Amino acid sequence: MNDKKVALITGITGQDGAYLAEFLLEKGYEVHGIKRRSSSFNTERIDHLYQDP
Repeated sequence: MNDKKVALITGITGQDGAYLAEFLLEKGYEVHGIKRRSSSFNTERIDHLYQDP
């Protein structure tokens, strides 16, 4: 059985979402995020956290 905790964060590219993602990753969570569609690819706050599975 897989006991890894998983989190889904809406608004992950915002200030609070990015902070929460980093915090949960440090705690061992598998983190998935949803961002709002926009004309710019606004991911600067989470670029250092991103891993392509």
